[in-house]
Amino acid sequence: MTDALPIPTGVPTTRRCPFELPTELLRLSEQGPLSRMRYSDGHLGWLVTGYSAARLVLGDGRFSNRADLARMPVAISSEAEQSRRAVPPGVFHRMDPPEHTRYRRLLTRHFTVRRMDRLVPRIEQLANGRLAAMERQGPPADLVADFAMPMSLDLLTELLGVPDEARERFRTESAALFELDSGAEEITRATQAIHERFRELIGQKKTGTAEDLLGHLAAEPELPEDEAATIGMVILTAGFESTGNTLALGALALMRNPGQLEAVRADPAVMDSAVEELLRYVTVTHFGPIRTALEDVRVGDALIKAGDSVTLALPAVNRDPEHFAAPDTLDVTRPAAHHAAFGYGIHQCLGQQLARSLMRCSYARLFDRFPALRPAVPFDEIHVRTDKNTYGLRELPVTW
Repeated sequence: MTDALPIPTGVPTTRRCPFELPTELLRLSEQGPLSRMRYSDGHLGWLVTGYSAARLVLGDGRFSNRADLARMPVAISSEAEQSRRAVPPGVFHRMDPPEHTRYRRLLTRHFTVRRMDRLVPRIEQLANGRLAAMERQGPPADLVADFAMPMSLDLLTELLGVPDEARERFRTESAALFELDSGAEEITRATQAIHERFRELIGQKKTGTAEDLLGHLAAEPELPEDEAATIGMVILTAGFESTGNTLALGALALMRNPGQLEAVRADPAVMDSAVEELLRYVTVTHFGPIRTALEDVRVGDALIKAGDSVTLALPAVNRDPEHFAAPDTLDVTRPAAHHAAFGYGIHQCLGQQLARSLMRCSYARLFDRFPALRPAVPFDEIHVRTDKNTYGLRELPVTW
């Protein structure tokens, strides 16, 4: 590792192309798997861009995932950063064991491969409904607003047991949680509103026999209503934007690479590897996960000291040429080589099997119904957005 390049402040996110790494991030990754990075509060920490280094950090208990220790690797106000650090009981994905272990054990059985496979017919119904509405409307359609994001929201709220009439409210109320420029008051107001909605639902389900996830949480005798509501909020907000943005970017990647799309359409058996490759290729977690060293840890040639913040740049990790051959090439037949799109270790994404099922079904239905689907604007007029917690497209006009 060298310090040949200037130390960046925050994770570089500016891209020239939706499917290329940010130029500055690429240069940092080329100089080594770890680089020094300055955080918005002035702290000098670390940026991880190498695959092996990322697996070490994510799998080592000497690196904490606690929200109250984390520093944001992008520029936000100090008040907003404090708001994002303040997490109540139930925010399991920002905790360390044993608290994290308790919540994770409670939830894991609801996200098994078998349970997600049973959702496939319903996912197909949801996709067919959204696509039929697009067809009735006629081209051009916006694949982000008309298909990808609604599919993600529909599936997550149905899994949780959120009634239809409340779904749009959740979408609008949660917007402030995803925007990086949201102030502390906006974050607090949105969090309180969503939490109150979930608490109302938990209270309603305590007297019933609902088989949805909120119903199961409501029936847990040792789980307070506040914590159950927080868990529901975490599952919705952690999965909605990331899954929807991955779905839209993946569809654009396939349309941009017609040979790869044809390979998927010609052999349905290729779909599984295609989904894994798209998750790697369009990784939407563009800054993070974030860890804090609890003690001095050596990672390769670097000594990360206790208290140092460490941010993983997953898009760069998933393009590491030491692990992936021709990493900048989309290859839907590539064997799944343990990409890091869902993280690694005990905090690996709880909903990863749900995301895979949604992608498989959605792409199959989308390109079966519209075999001539293509962007309705030139590629260089498709604009990305990096001002949210997850990377994505502002819109994706398509025709058929």
